Amino acid sequence: MNPLKSIAFIVNRSKSGAEAIAAELCGQAVSEGLETRTAPHHPVPDGFLDEMDACCVIGGDGTLLGVVSPAVRQQVPVLGVNLGKLGFMASLSEEDAQSKFKTLLAGDYRIDRRTVLSCTAASGDHALALNDIVIKHSSLGLVSIEVLSNRMEVNEYNCDGLIFSTPTGSTAYNLSAGGPIIHPAAQVIALTPICPHTLSNRSVIFDEHTHLTVIPRHNPDSLRIVIDGQRKFESSVEFPLEICVAEQQFLLIQQGDYAHFRLVRNKLLWGDSSI
Repeated sequence: MNPLKSIAFIVNRSKSGAEAIAAELCGQAVSEGLETRTAPHHPVPDGFLDEMDACCVIGGDGTLLGVVSPAVRQQVPVLGVNLGKLGFMASLSEEDAQSKFKTLLAGDYRIDRRTVLSCTAASGDHALALNDIVIKHSSLGLVSIEVLSNRMEVNEYNCDGLIFSTPTGSTAYNLSAGGPIIHPAAQVIALTPICPHTLSNRSVIFDEHTHLTVIPRHNPDSLRIVIDGQRKFESSVEFPLEICVAEQQFLLIQQGDYAHFRLVRNKLLWGDSSI
């Protein structure tokens, strides 16, 4: 890849040691002649990523998810430094970041193109999801939701909620709900019901040309929409929701020797006989 000429830093200051790591990495970038920029707060202000070659997010997967929308709009590649727990996306450790950062700046990296979901409400409200779109009752309660695929009925689900997951998000809530692990290069949508009241209701995988329509059958005002772990629609959501694979992808910077299933084995402890 081409060497970077500019890089923006987004720092989750609530993470212990994050500011010190940011100062160290920023210093390395400056010493290599890069233009640098550090966000004053998180989430970042509008226009923060303008004209940047890359963005370094220091925190964890949650911090990285907070930069998805501007990074996708600007098509700025994102490098994650993990100070959280699992770190599936922000996969560089603090030690790796400090020892390998200069080689990454020099162009020794690869870019993974990750599928993003587009979610549009009838009101015109719109949001992007790198992990998932979750529809649940605002309190503990059963939901009844019809899903259409390209205007053809899929099913009316009676369950605790629905998860619409990307391949990247397949190892998150989707996996906990019994959904499949999907290779991140796939351009698909996984629909997984949460605790369905019909045991034969299982995950369904839709291709990148599918447009899903979500229609609640009872009490739509009682539903909440959570996108990448956050409430993105502040006002009452107007249904139906339209969900599809977004035209643009999320660009994730990885080390040159990155191997997805090596990461999965390590993070999910595959092969560990003690569990």
